[in-house]
Amino acid sequence: MKVYELDKDLWFPNPRLCETDEVVAIGGELSTDRLLLAYSNGYFPYFAYKFDTTPEWHCPLNRFVIFPEEIHVSHSMRQLINKGLYEVTINKDFMGVINGCCKVDGRNKELGAWLSPEIIKAYTELHKQGYAASVEVWKKDNNVDKLVGGLYGVVIGNAFMGESMFSLEPNTSKLALITLALFLKENGGVLIDCQYETSHLKSMGGRHISYDEYMELLNS
Repeated sequence: MKVYELDKDLWFPNPRLCETDEVVAIGGELSTDRLLLAYSNGYFPYFAYKFDTTPEWHCPLNRFVIFPEEIHVSHSMRQLINKGLYEVTINKDFMGVINGCCKVDGRNKELGAWLSPEIIKAYTELHKQGYAASVEVWKKDNNVDKLVGGLYGVVIGNAFMGESMFSLEPNTSKLALITLALFLKENGGVLIDCQYETSHLKSMGGRHISYDEYMELLNS
């Protein structure tokens, strides 16, 4: 299996030349410049840091995305939205969301955990520079707003690259995703990159497109 080794220079290989959709390259660092170059070319870092802290870079040629206008809102989700139990915000508590994604259900204690302190630091810096965003779901608890779900990701042009989501109450991550899709639809967003297929995301309208179509949309 051919895997490229990165160095201190900022570059990524053409993923069409690689032999796998899994790890395409290893090495480099998690600087803002490298992360922006990565996402601009369809790459993202994903590695189990408890085994090895060397970044591993993925770039699936078969992309799984949600087009904002194709988001599926089920009858049960419409009922939940209409109840008005939750308030949804954007970029109100990025740190709360990324830490929620890290710790919910004991994710940070698993051997395969990937949201390391270094990853959190890197994406927090992206957020400070305007290249990462969060969606938060709040519920009143004794008149205090409690964060009960959300998601975060990277923003490149009119595309949102989803990184992780979490729920402390049923369906709150779905509510965050629906809100994000509607926001993008109203503001010219072209796609939500889900990276890999899951049944959860497929049920909400996710589908596969080719890497070439993905890059065409990203560069439009």
